[in-house]
Amino acid sequence: MKLKVIDHPLVAHKLTVLRDKNTPSTIFRQLVGELITLLAYESTRDVETVPVDIETPIAPITGTRLADPRPIVVPILRAGLGMLDGMTHLMPTAEVGFLGLRRDEETLEAVTYANRLPEDLTDRQCFVLDPMLATGHTLIASIDYLLERGAKDVTAICILAATEGLETLEKHIGDRGDVKIIVAAVDPSLNEHGFIVPGLGDAGDRLYGIVD
Repeated sequence: MKLKVIDHPLVAHKLTVLRDKNTPSTIFRQLVGELITLLAYESTRDVETVPVDIETPIAPITGTRLADPRPIVVPILRAGLGMLDGMTHLMPTAEVGFLGLRRDEETLEAVTYANRLPEDLTDRQCFVLDPMLATGHTLIASIDYLLERGAKDVTAICILAATEGLETLEKHIGDRGDVKIIVAAVDPSLNEHGFIVPGLGDAGDRLYGIVD
């Protein structure tokens, strides 16, 4: 597993506004999209391409396009949906699938409740969108699902990660696949409820409001 923390002043600025408890949902949603576009730029550095011959208005040239099969973007419901526009803005030809996972608040384990993905992901590059890598259980379940179905490599894009969650994820994944984690920052700890500290709160609630 490879971890990359994006060190960029615009990323740091937008993350600071996201952390602020006084930032309203409308601004929060806008900034998540902007931040994910910045993270996606680095996340797609190794996306597979092939040469393609085209003609400009002046002369022929060999350019580049995304290789087949196309990459697949997998937002984790529901908070990952807030990251989807920022990702597809940068890579509009990618396919999109969905995984719905929720955290059991007693065990802190991930429970799958929705799945809209191909059964066969052989040789696919997959990009998982989940704003918070806290305990690591949601990403473990998601990455396991993709690798078991033949995904070639998996890149998880997160806004924040906790040190504990990263350690749990690395121990579980081992060398079973080419897995990369791209984050805006790593926070030091989790509280007794499994939330990242200092974090930014519940990303889903801050994006969409509290659902009882």
